[in-house]
Amino acid sequence: MLLAEVARVSREVAESSARSRKTALLAELFAAAPRDEAELVVSYLAGRLPQGRPGIGWRALARETEPAAEPTLTVSAVDEAVTRFAAVAGAGAQAERRRILEGLFAAATGPEQRFLRSLLSGEVRQGALDAVALEGAAAAAGVPAAALRRAAMLEGSLPRVAAAALAGGAAALGEVTLRVGRPVQPMLANTAGSVAEALAALGPCVVEEKLDGIRVQVHREGDEVRVYTRSLDEITDRLPEVAELARSLPGERFILDGEVIGRSARDGRPVPFQEVASRVGSRTDVEAARRVLPVSPFFFDVLAAGDDVLLDLPVRERYEALAALVPQEFRVRRLVVEDPVTQSAEAEEFWIETLRRGHEGVMAKSLDSTYAAGRRGKHWLKVKPVHTLDLVVLAVERGHGRRTGLLSNLHLGARSADGTFAMLGKTFKGLTDEMLRWQTERLGELAVEDDGYTVRVRPELVVEIAYDGLQRSPRYPAGVALRFARVLRHRPDKRAEDADTVETVLAGFGPDRSA
Repeated sequence: MLLAEVARVSREVAESSARSRKTALLAELFAAAPRDEAELVVSYLAGRLPQGRPGIGWRALARETEPAAEPTLTVSAVDEAVTRFAAVAGAGAQAERRRILEGLFAAATGPEQRFLRSLLSGEVRQGALDAVALEGAAAAAGVPAAALRRAAMLEGSLPRVAAAALAGGAAALGEVTLRVGRPVQPMLANTAGSVAEALAALGPCVVEEKLDGIRVQVHREGDEVRVYTRSLDEITDRLPEVAELARSLPGERFILDGEVIGRSARDGRPVPFQEVASRVGSRTDVEAARRVLPVSPFFFDVLAAGDDVLLDLPVRERYEALAALVPQEFRVRRLVVEDPVTQSAEAEEFWIETLRRGHEGVMAKSLDSTYAAGRRGKHWLKVKPVHTLDLVVLAVERGHGRRTGLLSNLHLGARSADGTFAMLGKTFKGLTDEMLRWQTERLGELAVEDDGYTVRVRPELVVEIAYDGLQRSPRYPAGVALRFARVLRHRPDKRAEDADTVETVLAGFGPDRSA
């Protein structure tokens, strides 16, 4: 299949506001895809590369290459080029990678080049990528979307399952089952504004500490243990203490869901997420990293035990199975709320105590909820303190995909003591179409420099930013960066002099603040 077809559909999907139209466009393309390329086509339209992130920077993608006059580039040829790019190493690697990219872009027409830049940078934005791609694949294969969703959850890969469904229909989906050793997509949570709101929405539920660490899925089959991240990457060799604990448990066959955190040697409080991420990211001397920051897993769910698949059991029954496998010291602390009315004060106190203990919030889970892996359902609700800051826009990056022609990704700064501004991070999240249009016009008026990608502006526009916490960052002058920042609203009513200071930001980086 020509990449031109994929690029055309991606553009039309991005331009369409109707979900039904998006689904129909994708279904038509997926149905027409050759069987040996269907997985690639689904992957590309879901905004993913099978190779993951091959490390192609924006400077490389911004180089101008004369486009091809006619479309001849196939999706298989793109895949082959990206595979070669990712495999290049050693002396001369930079020149070889440049040659591969230049060859790829020279073979692409103008529209194909635009799609390639979005795909290779992870910036394909056409609205609800996975969800719409799944619905399109289900329509093309003639299978229920719910059946395809469950199979994708169990397989851990929408493109693989979609390709199987396109080739074999419902029968192919029926062959996909939960298997120890193959990671499944984790169940996710929606957000509630308060504990009271969560209790009112869920009724009888369990309230658990929400740990700010690395989500892990631990599989054991006999002496074989595998540890996976929430993105389904295997990290077993980087977490020997987790594997050791798993082998010490009484069951010989299970799948556990949990979180890995580190604790301060000084006071035993949880260390910031970034430190745990750095430890887990260490690939060289794992034992040395372990000595510097030992970590511990805490489990809150079990997906399989022995020969039993537990996904469809309610939380209360899954917890009984978890308690039979995992000692209490390695289970997430919890409070069962059978009566939300009479236990509301108890649940609030649990929330307050959780924050005092240095954790980022709580999770409330309906006692009757099953494990809807890969979905952000209404039966799990997270409650976290919402931190906000008034920050100044220092620069903005041009948008891509659906945001082409708009100024999107904001560079955010706080006031420094000397009157300058210290950058704390970037975000394009939270912006509605109306906000984007207004922002583009206003920042265009404030522009002082434009390199074609980043527009530097006079530091005058204030925005109210919500964020989940702070993390240490040598990249930024204040030494910290915002985590999960999103725009709440523009504040043209405020002057830059009214924005929050670096001192205010750093005051939030204490032991009582989510970090």
